[in-house]
Amino acid sequence: MRPWLRAAATTLLAGWLSCALAAEESPFAFIDGQIAANPDKSGIYVLDTGEEALLARAWLVDNARETIEVQYFIWSTDNIGILAAEALLRAAVRGVKVRVIVDDLLIDAPDKSLLALARHPNIDIRIYNPKTSVGVPLQKRLLNVATDFRGLNQRMHDKTLTVDGKVGITGGRNMAAEYFDYNHEYNFRDRDALLAGPAVGTMRENFEAFWGSGLAVPVEELYDGLGLMQKSVTVGDEEIRAVYRELHEYAKSPANFAPEVRAAITDTPRSFARVTQATRWTDVAFVSDRPGKNDSVLSLSGGGLTTTALATLVDGAKSRVVIQSPYLVMSEAAMVLFGRLVKRGVTVRINTNSLASTDNLPAFSGYRSQRGRLLAMGIQVYEYKPAPAVMQALMKRAGPAPARPPVFSLHAKTLVVDSRIAYIGTFNFDPRSENLNTEVGVIVHDEVLARSVEAAIETDMAPGNSWDARKDNPDSFASVGKRTWVRLYQFLPLKPLL
Repeated sequence: MRPWLRAAATTLLAGWLSCALAAEESPFAFIDGQIAANPDKSGIYVLDTGEEALLARAWLVDNARETIEVQYFIWSTDNIGILAAEALLRAAVRGVKVRVIVDDLLIDAPDKSLLALARHPNIDIRIYNPKTSVGVPLQKRLLNVATDFRGLNQRMHDKTLTVDGKVGITGGRNMAAEYFDYNHEYNFRDRDALLAGPAVGTMRENFEAFWGSGLAVPVEELYDGLGLMQKSVTVGDEEIRAVYRELHEYAKSPANFAPEVRAAITDTPRSFARVTQATRWTDVAFVSDRPGKNDSVLSLSGGGLTTTALATLVDGAKSRVVIQSPYLVMSEAAMVLFGRLVKRGVTVRINTNSLASTDNLPAFSGYRSQRGRLLAMGIQVYEYKPAPAVMQALMKRAGPAPARPPVFSLHAKTLVVDSRIAYIGTFNFDPRSENLNTEVGVIVHDEVLARSVEAAIETDMAPGNSWDARKDNPDSFASVGKRTWVRLYQFLPLKPLL
């Protein structure tokens, strides 16, 4: 063996052995070794399936030793949401400091349960922009609609998880069953990024900015019942113990937490070698909006940091742009940008939901009103089918599958420019993400990863998975009811809110 090759092999072997020996002390030792071996670069692995995204989150939370920071737009009290809450509680019990920020609009949790979790000495929960749900009685909701319409519509769409400041996940998935292929009627085709290294530090800085913002209010303050405009909710020590006991009992039941899933989480380290081979250590920029999005007070416009970053990325395209977004409603500024691209010869291909697959009829109405204009500009649009051929491969999971295949809808928010730069995040291509909701994501300068993500989108665009909007008349495959409702929505002045 040549001297330089022998030295390299010895160094590599020593690194693997040190990781293996340290693994007895820390479950993150393998990850620590990878970070140390790639200074100044961030590791990124694409979580393309619901099962892999769920197992990654579960394993990270189960093995956290110091801190967990969680930020989500939706947190449901379905099976996945309850099990996630119980996993965070177990982490807190073993001494991990847990901090959670959830947007107020679509949080789904009983008042006493939410307050009981917040009362744990190692758990802090804050609600972003609480104007409609947590601690808000009906009379205050109505007042907020009348006096602060823009504020009511300004939401935190961020989705992040960081563990021990070392590893993080961001992307399109919320904390609910349909984002991990466990809903029996309706599931999403989504995409996340598993991160390690410097990008996680930037993600954590964003969390701290939201945590320290006046828009993120501690749960306890929302239930103190001062005046008619706030709910009065209290929990005694016995009620708190009962909530914790019920969560633990729920998670122990095989009917709620399938043994196959639990075994798969425990078995996650066996995937480390495969994940390591597929992980790219490269330049990864975490992009985010500041709390409040922008300084606009009266109008529904204003843009944001993520909007500017993505517009700049797209405007720099030389040959092709490939986009995957569940909702496609272009503002006039976006129309001008993409029109300019097409005129200079850049190919633009977009994969979005069809009327048959969409979960959001108002948003689809905005797209339907401008679909002809997009096609006339030369943009190629492919609309996702509710039962795409790729669904069977994407929905492979631990535990029994539903007897009847559910509707499958697109929810991934991804952009690839010139087959060399990729964005994976929370940004929908619509005015709401552009101007109202705070958004996050990663911009990755890596041709291998970009081509891999682009290939996945191209597969989703293929005839077995999507209809060609130019020639297939996708609306004809939707129910009469959906077609009727979407026509009605088209008459309403909803575009800035879509």
